[in-house]
Amino acid sequence: MTSQRSLSSPQTQRPSVMGLISLVGSIVLLFLLIFRASTWACLFCFTTYEERLRVCQLFVGREETKISLCRDELEGAFEDLKDMKINYDERSYLHDEFTQMTVSLQEKAARREPFWLAFKYAAAKLKRTIEHLKKAPACIPPCGLQEVARLFHCSGCFSKLCDLPLDCPVQDMLVNRGDQALFSCIVAFELPESEITYSWKFVGGVRTKDVTYFRDMPGAHGYLARIRPVQPKHGGTFSCVILHDQRPLARLYFYLNVTGPPPPEDTELQVTFREVMNRTPAEPEMIQPWRPSLGELLTNPQALTLGNLFLLAATAALGSASVTLLVWLFFRWYLSGN
Repeated sequence: MTSQRSLSSPQTQRPSVMGLISLVGSIVLLFLLIFRASTWACLFCFTTYEERLRVCQLFVGREETKISLCRDELEGAFEDLKDMKINYDERSYLHDEFTQMTVSLQEKAARREPFWLAFKYAAAKLKRTIEHLKKAPACIPPCGLQEVARLFHCSGCFSKLCDLPLDCPVQDMLVNRGDQALFSCIVAFELPESEITYSWKFVGGVRTKDVTYFRDMPGAHGYLARIRPVQPKHGGTFSCVILHDQRPLARLYFYLNVTGPPPPEDTELQVTFREVMNRTPAEPEMIQPWRPSLGELLTNPQALTLGNLFLLAATAALGSASVTLLVWLFFRWYLSGN
């Protein structure tokens, strides 16, 4: 009885082994290319392959061996710039400096200067230029999209913002009932000078940062918001969103906790109000017209209105007539007696 064994022939094993070797070789080559590009990436970020090739061709001609040696020398001269981080806003300026560098190298190649010396001098000059660029401000914790602190990394030709969340921690506010609550939507980092808007939201009764619970407060505008007087219904979380061209830069949260009894003046007002409501209605007071006496008319010039002057003249005439009548009656009586 013969045992059956499945054996692979060398012809069937060879393709799989060769494929594995090819795959490993490709991975290693890719790793080396990535590592090489990331090591000298500052030079690669601001110059093109054609520009670097043109520089070496002007220095050493078109022989592949000499061009390869020239490119290695060029990339090696910029080794000190591999980990540079620059202000993101200075990218265009630095790109112009690298362009000027390639033009200068082409001029030196035309003068037959040694390429290794020209590359060393150019790299040193670019390093000094980068060191004197305007520095980006440091990231200020604890939160916010701080565009002014964005950095450009030469090690990978990419930019990166601060590793900070958009939502700021909740600020607790304890305010007595009847007092004033003032919210300041202010952050520690620098904001753009234009197109800044503020959006206020509110959720009552809870302390949260879940934006799905909040409702808009259309009456609140600007970076300041105020509630006066504070009542228990105002307790909850207020949110302020800082926007630049409709893009959120930071979200601030304020948890308002209303505590304590109402102010004394409110208590006195409430007591007075209850007393007035419980009081027995009294007869309404009537406003009496002012009727000045004759002495008040004579001593108070302000009382001598047109009506009062007419009344005074009528009184004088009546008095005179009465005196005349009495005198006439007296003489008549006296004469009739004689």
